[in-house]
Amino acid sequence: MPSSGPLEPIVETPTHEPRREETGDRALRLRVRQQEILAELGVTALKGTPFDDLLKEAVLLCAQGLEAEFCKVLEYIPAQNRLLMRAGVGWDDGLVGTASVGADLASPSGYALRTGKPVISNHLESEERFRTPDLLAAHGVRRAINVILQGDGAPYGVLEVDSRSAGEFSERDIAFLQGAANILGMAIERQRQDQALKVALEHQQVLLQEINHRVKNSLQLVAGMLRLQAGDDPHLGQRLQEASSRIMAIGRAHDRLYRSPQVEKIEMSDYLSDICEDLKQVTPNCDILFDASAQLFVNTDRAINLALVVTELVTNAARHAYPNGTCGPIRVRLGRVDGNVTRISVRDEGLGLVPDFEITKGNGFGMRLVNALAKQTHGQFRIERHPRGTEFILDIPIDA
Repeated sequence: MPSSGPLEPIVETPTHEPRREETGDRALRLRVRQQEILAELGVTALKGTPFDDLLKEAVLLCAQGLEAEFCKVLEYIPAQNRLLMRAGVGWDDGLVGTASVGADLASPSGYALRTGKPVISNHLESEERFRTPDLLAAHGVRRAINVILQGDGAPYGVLEVDSRSAGEFSERDIAFLQGAANILGMAIERQRQDQALKVALEHQQVLLQEINHRVKNSLQLVAGMLRLQAGDDPHLGQRLQEASSRIMAIGRAHDRLYRSPQVEKIEMSDYLSDICEDLKQVTPNCDILFDASAQLFVNTDRAINLALVVTELVTNAARHAYPNGTCGPIRVRLGRVDGNVTRISVRDEGLGLVPDFEITKGNGFGMRLVNALAKQTHGQFRIERHPRGTEFILDIPIDA
């Protein structure tokens, strides 16, 4: 691993040709342009540009900043101990994404990766410190400069600029190229963090779906055991069947939760439609008809309460409005009264209620449960008597 802090660059300076110092207006204009490029690249990175697009922009700008024909981002592939060209400019078609160079210390880019030190080779034809990669030789590259691409974690790879032309890369060029690499390093770390967060969220989603799926299956198992316990006792069978219906209403909620991308809310029209389908098995003498005027998303706990209210009202109507197995319809409706109130109603066309029936004083377990659940939903519960049958109405404030 490279050490922290600035490191002395590895600069090749042949003894037979002293290095030329940059002077004059041209050199000044180049340094100004390099600062402009770093600012431009920084803005591009801060805008959240997709990582691959940022790399393409970076290699183009870095080549411009060093007045070179070639630039590439090399990604380190540990399993192969090689550096893969992830992005590049100036290279032959088909090399980006396929071409690679060695990542060992005998390679200029490998040395930069392993030590963290920038490497300059201004005379590749006479280079004795490192081998010249075949990729550079095939493109007639005469000089190269490499700097490490480092995020907060393991090194990502190397940023390299290459040129066919005569001349020299200098230590001032290192400052520019390392500045570009630092900007890319921040983007690399952000990508790593985003990927780690995505993996963690996907894992949590899988766990949540598995939990809901198992709860739903467990509730179905309990409901099935209750039905088996009924035996030949009609009265006990009816009670256990009603208990089974309540359990299945809760199981339906978990079925929807593990299939949905959101767990804090349930869409009520589809949920109640499934509940009514399940209730047809409990009330074979009744035709249960469901109608919804619009979709409605409700807090999960509240949605389960409302489903249990519907379950109780439908089973009560089947038992009391149509006694002794007589047949008739039960209509379940979901709609909005206005922008702030949702209405759920259950109506039958059966015998009707006794004259002295009071909704809040029902002694049966079903009506006591309905009243308790309605109270938990902050709803207003009432009945309407019709010439044929009864309608139970629950108005719920949406923002409760």
